[in-house]
Amino acid sequence: MMKRIFLFLIAMAMLVACNDNDSFTASPSARLTFSTDTVKLDTVFSTIGSATYTLWVYNNASDGIKIKSVRLRQGNQTGFRVNVDGSYLDNTLGSVVNNLEVRKGDSLRVFVEITAPENMQELPKTIEDDLIFALESGVEQRVCLHGCAWDALQLRNLVVSHDTLIQSFKPIIIYGGIKVDSAATLTIRNTTLYFHDQAGIDVYGTLSTDSVLMRGDRLDHMFSYLPYDRVSGQWRGLQFHSSSFGNTLINTEIRNAEDAIVCDSSSLDSQHRRLYMERCIVHNNKGVGLEANNAYVGLLNCQFSNTLKECVAVYGGAVIMHNCTLAQFYPFSADRGPALRFCNFKGENNYPLEAFTCINSIITGYADDVIMGEMASDSTVTYNFYFENCLLRTPQPEEADTISFVNVLWETPKDSVQGKQHFRLIDEDNLQYDFHLDSLSTAKGMGCYPL
Repeated sequence: MMKRIFLFLIAMAMLVACNDNDSFTASPSARLTFSTDTVKLDTVFSTIGSATYTLWVYNNASDGIKIKSVRLRQGNQTGFRVNVDGSYLDNTLGSVVNNLEVRKGDSLRVFVEITAPENMQELPKTIEDDLIFALESGVEQRVCLHGCAWDALQLRNLVVSHDTLIQSFKPIIIYGGIKVDSAATLTIRNTTLYFHDQAGIDVYGTLSTDSVLMRGDRLDHMFSYLPYDRVSGQWRGLQFHSSSFGNTLINTEIRNAEDAIVCDSSSLDSQHRRLYMERCIVHNNKGVGLEANNAYVGLLNCQFSNTLKECVAVYGGAVIMHNCTLAQFYPFSADRGPALRFCNFKGENNYPLEAFTCINSIITGYADDVIMGEMASDSTVTYNFYFENCLLRTPQPEEADTISFVNVLWETPKDSVQGKQHFRLIDEDNLQYDFHLDSLSTAKGMGCYPL
C-alpha cells in the first residue's frame, strides 16, 4: 500500500513539473537572452563559404516563450545563412522559420555562415544584417550579423607553358597549385597569393617575384586570439626542381607553409645561380624554411624564422648569406630543428660543400645550440665554410679557428642579452613576432634589420 502511494506521489510530482515547464507566457516583459548581441564573422572571400559561427538563445524567464518567427531582415540579399535549432531559414521561403518554442530554462542554438556575393570593388566590403526574433507577445528582438567580404581572383591548377606575368590589386586564391614548365618564366609582382590547402608552386623553369606575399587562404580564426594566418602548415610551399635555374625572389614574404622553399638537387653550376633572394621573409613554416640541395644560392637581407625543421638547411653546393637573420623560435613544438644546418652530404649522397659563407648575420633561437655543421664520413669530400662579423648561438670551438670564424660573437645562455631578448617583440601567447633589433641588442650592424 505504501509503495503505491509513493509511486503515485512521484507521478504527480513529474506531472506538475511537466505542466510547469510547458506553461508559456505572452507577457511583453518576457524576453530572450542572447550569448552576444552581434555575431562577428571573419573576413571571407566573395563567393566562398565561411566557417560556421554559433549563437545561443536562452530563456531565463519564469515561463516558456513562443517565437512566432525568426527571419533575416534583408531576406536572402546579403549571403548570410542561418540554422535555428535544426530549422534552416530557407531562402526560397523568405529566409524565415516559424513557430518555435523555448521552454523555461531551455535554450536554442543558432548557426550562422555567409557566402557573400561579389561586391565589384577592390577593397573589402562590410556586410550586415539583423536576425529578428518575433515573439508571440509582439515583441521583436534582434541580433546583428556582421561580416566582411573581399573580391578575389581564383586560379585552379594553373600550368605556365610560356612567359607569364601575374599582377593584381585583388587577392588571388590558388587551388590545386601552379606549375611552371621548364621553358617558361613566371613573373609575379605587387600582389598577394592565398594558397588553398595542399596548393603550392612547382618550378621547372624560372620564377621571379617582386613585392609579393604568399600565405594560406584561411582568413578566419582558429581561436579568438589566434588567426589562421599565424598557424603553420596552411599550404605546400615552393619547390624548385632540378631543371630550374635563375630564380629571383625580391621583397617577398612566404609564411605558414609546410616546406617553404626547397631546391632539388642537380649538378652544381657555379656560374648560374639556382636561387637569389633579397629582402625576403620566410616565417612560421611547418617544415623547413629554405632547403638548398647541391645548389648555388645567394641570400641578402633575408629573415628565416620559426620553422619546425631547419630555418635554413644547406646540403652541399655554394651558399652566400649576407645580412640575414635566422631566428628559431617555432612555437608549436619543442622538437624544433636548428636555425642552421650545413653539410657536405645528405643521406647516402655526398654533396661537396664548395662554399658556405655567412657575413654580418644573426643566428639564434631557444636552444643552447642552434647551428649544426656536419661532415661526411668520407674526408675527401669538400667542406668549406666561413663566418664573419656574425652573432652565433652555438658553443665556441675549443680550439681557436681564426680561418673559419672572424669577429664572431659567441652567444651563450649566460649572456645578459641573448636569444629572444635581441628582438623587439617575441609574444609567445599571441604568436606575434618582430625581428627588428631591440636597442639593447649586442648584434648591432648584423642581421637583416641592423640598427
